[in-house]
Amino acid sequence: MRPLLGTLLVVLIGLAAAVAIGFYPGFSTTSDVADDEQEGFDQALVIKFSHVVAENTPKGLAAQRFARLMSEKTDRRVKVEVFPNAVLYNDTDEMDALMRGNVQMIAPSFANLSEHVPAWLTFDLPYAFVSDEAVQEAFDGELGKLLFDKLASKNLVGLSYWGNGFKQMTSNRGPLIHPSDFKEQRFRILPSKVIEAQFRQFDAKTTPIPFNEVYRGLESGVVDGEENTISNIRTKKFYQVQKYMTISNHGYLGYTVLMNKSFWDKLPGDVKKPLLEALEETAHWANENAIEMNRRQLEELRHQGGLEIHVQTPEERREWMQRWEPIYQEFEATIGKDVMSRIRRLREKYGS
Repeated sequence: MRPLLGTLLVVLIGLAAAVAIGFYPGFSTTSDVADDEQEGFDQALVIKFSHVVAENTPKGLAAQRFARLMSEKTDRRVKVEVFPNAVLYNDTDEMDALMRGNVQMIAPSFANLSEHVPAWLTFDLPYAFVSDEAVQEAFDGELGKLLFDKLASKNLVGLSYWGNGFKQMTSNRGPLIHPSDFKEQRFRILPSKVIEAQFRQFDAKTTPIPFNEVYRGLESGVVDGEENTISNIRTKKFYQVQKYMTISNHGYLGYTVLMNKSFWDKLPGDVKKPLLEALEETAHWANENAIEMNRRQLEELRHQGGLEIHVQTPEERREWMQRWEPIYQEFEATIGKDVMSRIRRLREKYGS
């Protein structure tokens, strides 16, 4: 009996020692390895931010800056994961993904948003904004707030405006100087009824093509030309498959930073506050950066050659504007008189 009792005593002592070593840190023979990249993220809030352009574009750089600011302002309690270049969703399905809650933030172009909220067609109106100052007042003033208010019915919250710059015309078939030069050419467009009408007024044809497929469309001859900002033409290398560009500044390409409203409503106040601060700081930097990028990259396009660049004269501009003026009346009911009245005020203030 005694040997049996001795054996049981040894087993019990061994079990007690194992428990002590396993659960009391002081007896542990190994230590946890800290992961500097993940430390603090076990309880972090993750916000997925999807967009369709390259990381080195105005929007791509702004998204990265916003993510960094959010990490700093929340001591890494909030992690913004940025997915560029349409790796999650392209510009034809990112809005649906946001409304379903599959992603929490996107920054679509105004034209893509107009498919869901027609009032946003206002930014596609030709020569609605004739200077960077006019654009900034639209973002910061009554017009910007009014357009944000119209998003609620789609379970969306508008948080910020990021600029890309003024649009220029490009083509492979010849210089685009007069409206007659556009006749029978086919242009890639964003899915916007106003942009479609813009080219229709010039007797041109249109084809909507997702942004990440534009280069292939130009290279293959599916379309003859397109309209875009200098930064997009440069970073996406459209200049390699186009021969002519007209600096017309006829339209403005910008983005609206959106969040799923259900997700926004659930955010605590100590997350909303730094998020709005980070977006405000990002917007100020992004809009200034877009102006500088377009200026610098236009000079790069001029120096590298291969693209014939024409700068629109005041007389040519008036010729384009006259042909496009009927578009304002055509879309007033669709866009809304409340929005159009503010556009007209901006045009009068800054000249048109």
